[in-house]
Amino acid sequence: MNPLFHAIAFLTRIPVPRLSAETKDWEKSVAYYPVVGLLIGTILWGAFLLAQYVFPLPLAAVIVLSFWIFITGGLHLDGWMDLADGLGSSRTRERIFEIMKDSRVGAMGVTAAIVLFMIKGTALYEIAASRSFFWLILPPFIARFSLVAAIWFWPYITERGMGTGLRSGLTGWLVLAGFLFTSIFAIFFYGWAGGAVLAAAFVTGWLFLRNVSRRLGGLTGDCYGALVEWIELNVLLFIVIAERFLV
Repeated sequence: MNPLFHAIAFLTRIPVPRLSAETKDWEKSVAYYPVVGLLIGTILWGAFLLAQYVFPLPLAAVIVLSFWIFITGGLHLDGWMDLADGLGSSRTRERIFEIMKDSRVGAMGVTAAIVLFMIKGTALYEIAASRSFFWLILPPFIARFSLVAAIWFWPYITERGMGTGLRSGLTGWLVLAGFLFTSIFAIFFYGWAGGAVLAAAFVTGWLFLRNVSRRLGGLTGDCYGALVEWIELNVLLFIVIAERFLV
């Protein structure tokens, strides 16, 4: 259970028992990221079911979005803003890395965060307005599996960072198991619309990773965080589209 506890402690603010100091447990924790994504999604589903009884739907959507940020500690949001600052600078590769490492947030990072919040909040409201709260499990779930896939398939170019060593805790079979777990869940509970949302998320995730990797020569911890935000954003949009045209 130690790798699972490491995954929960890293990706969320959910309290866990005392973590082991074993490096191998930290490295193995990446295989449990989809499980943590499922946990986050289930909590968000329950939070929205509760919030919509207490508040009007627009306010409930904002509250759930705020809770979403809180429960993950804004971990991935930092990467989203740093990557926006770096790539938005249109500088050389070396200068982009310097900008991304800067603890200060620039104009592009702030703008990217505002746009992210606006789209996520509005999408949450649209999903809630259609009373399709159960869909809220999918965005964090799919995003965390996408993170596993990115760690396995794309090179990590930072010699020292939070992502160092994570790939060594994975195997091809574990990645395949994560893919089957995510796919079966999406299709079993949401039908072919869920499968379509999942496939669209994978395509947009691949496009994101390809373009970022071309600019930087690989991925960094900030890229991982930005990927999670990107996938969550796109899954929310695809759910809105599915609700309008497929369900």
